[in-house]
Amino acid sequence: MTADINLSKNYTVPPAGSSRSNEKAWVKPTLIGIAIAYLGLVLFIPALNVFYQAFSKGFEPFFTNLTSPDFLSAAQLTLLIALIVVPVNTVFGLCAAWVIGRNKFPGRTLLITILDVPFAISPVVAGLMIVLLYGRLGWFGPWLETAGIKIIFAFPGMVLATAFVTLPFVAREVIPVLEEVGTDQEEAAKTLGANDWQIFWNVTLPNIRWGLLYGVILTNARAMGEFGAVSVVSGNIAKKTQTLPLFVEDAYKQYATQAAFSAAVVLGFLAVVTLVLKEILEQKTSIKEVKE
Repeated sequence: MTADINLSKNYTVPPAGSSRSNEKAWVKPTLIGIAIAYLGLVLFIPALNVFYQAFSKGFEPFFTNLTSPDFLSAAQLTLLIALIVVPVNTVFGLCAAWVIGRNKFPGRTLLITILDVPFAISPVVAGLMIVLLYGRLGWFGPWLETAGIKIIFAFPGMVLATAFVTLPFVAREVIPVLEEVGTDQEEAAKTLGANDWQIFWNVTLPNIRWGLLYGVILTNARAMGEFGAVSVVSGNIAKKTQTLPLFVEDAYKQYATQAAFSAAVVLGFLAVVTLVLKEILEQKTSIKEVKE
């Protein structure tokens, strides 16, 4: 009791207008101001400049640029690559997530690390790896040349590069959801006589559907916006191996700035749509809590 009395006597609450309170009062606004200024310099101002440059001469030139043969060819190629890569990596991601999330085995941690390799290395390095493997002087180059198969500076190489950089998204979103859900419902369904396919469609898939959609959206966004790896393996040939990001770079280098910024607006719109869908899914699910 004496110690409590002494502590209460020694402890004094600082007055509301003390210097410590004043110091704390300016910390929060200062940090917020720094964050807003940084975002303005690296995000808001560049984004506004893209839209300004795209529409600086009016809406008619903007829509004219979007109907040019080069732009339409680049957009079609970008869509085609995404239509191939997204389903393939969705199936792969589901399989990888099932193996990793439902089994404990030696080398599991190593497998997860390998799955994260596309996150760890530069896309340009990934493109160079594909060239060293499938190029004319690469490991498989002579065999491919004999068979008449062209990978580098052609559509197959672009698909491979895009598939590599988008490989982990679905798996990395589904794995934590599978681990969070557990196996109780699946074991109960199996006890009631359901086969593996019925368990997957009626029990597992409904439980992971939002995490799966989240991974698919991220995969699609990265596939459409990929530049580094695709630029290395494509050759950037107009109307042949030129995607939308490559079209933006090539148009800007050719001083067709209006066309470049118009295409950049389209890519920016796709990014905004992705962010909106991502936010909707995060609100509908507990993905954030599962990650944490």
